[in-house]
Amino acid sequence: MGRPALTFAKGSVLTAGMSSEPSGAVYGAGALLSILRDGQARTRAELVQMTGLARSTVSQRLDALMHHRLIMPAGDAIFSGGRPATAFAFNSGARVVLGADLGATHARVAVTDLGTEIIAERTADLPIDRGPEPTLSWLVEAFTELLATHDLTSDQIAGVGVGLPGPVEHSSGRPVNPPIMPGWDGFPVPEWLGSRLGAPVLVDNDVNIMALGEHWAGQPEVDHLIFVKIGTGIGCGIVSERRLHRGAQGAAGDIGHIRVTTADDVVCRCGNIGCLEALASGSALAGQLRAAGLRAEGSRDVIELVRAGNVQAVRLVRQAGREIGDVLASIVNFFNPAVIVVGGDVSEAGEHVLAGVREVIYSRSLPLATHDLSIRSSRLGDRAGVVGAAVMVIEHVLAPHTVDRAIAG
Repeated sequence: MGRPALTFAKGSVLTAGMSSEPSGAVYGAGALLSILRDGQARTRAELVQMTGLARSTVSQRLDALMHHRLIMPAGDAIFSGGRPATAFAFNSGARVVLGADLGATHARVAVTDLGTEIIAERTADLPIDRGPEPTLSWLVEAFTELLATHDLTSDQIAGVGVGLPGPVEHSSGRPVNPPIMPGWDGFPVPEWLGSRLGAPVLVDNDVNIMALGEHWAGQPEVDHLIFVKIGTGIGCGIVSERRLHRGAQGAAGDIGHIRVTTADDVVCRCGNIGCLEALASGSALAGQLRAAGLRAEGSRDVIELVRAGNVQAVRLVRQAGREIGDVLASIVNFFNPAVIVVGGDVSEAGEHVLAGVREVIYSRSLPLATHDLSIRSSRLGDRAGVVGAAVMVIEHVLAPHTVDRAIAG
């Protein structure tokens, strides 16, 4: 009999794809899997020593994980003077994850393995203001085509992660009054996508998933990190003690609507006056350049002008960095991060924007808070969102209690 595939019901509970289970399946296998997910192969003896469990218990749990293909024997046996011992390693190819990063004007989707290795990806210009059903229909079509191209089936999908450019109630995955997303307020994104892809769907703000991706792939050893996206809007993802901090309702990090005292006459699209986003975002910079007679429809046009050496565009981007740095200086004093990562379209201006950010943060923050502070550009670039979406799903489906429920059936 073939080994059963781990699949999801249309809720978010991992269940076994076949009715038969190995007789030794026990709770606690998920914790063993967590140990093996660090990429190092280990023998039964090593796992017994690490966990303090009986050898028979470890063997039962390894058998259960093998049965579901979540681990596999490592390539070479380990010799220690007696019989060669088999080592076991995490099988990142056991399932695939679908990740989507939806921005205000464009989208990136990817298929990854359980280690966030990208198997296939696609990008497209996709205005979010088209509304939820046309946008999500494109998402379903893109995922279906990517899976088919690589001979993957829906049964192999562990889950789907989606980032949206607006406030999201994380517990329900529904957008809440998103200012640039007409028709999306309260739309049941997880249910709509889940019923069509046959997998559980997790949804979060796009900046949160970028923070997850950057922390996972860039500096996983850092305890406290802030990711700032400067694109059509401005947002901030907060990693505290290596965990994403969402706040009580999922609204943490919305720095784009912090008031800037020097912009009392600037009206934001949220209806308030003087918001940082209305002054320093990519769309705000494009508007200022258009008013000066230059062709700039959005963030990418601003960057093209900067790369072409346009003095006015360079000046505006550097000043935007200062305005953002002014807000971040207060956050540095309050939160004391070790790393600030700047991403999004406008971050592609490189040192022009980073110089402005650094200038104000280092002059306005406490010396102790900036002593070892690193301020840098995103290492993942445009892929931060899809990698982060995959991380969000992987951490959910491979959580020890979720794996235990799957194995217990």
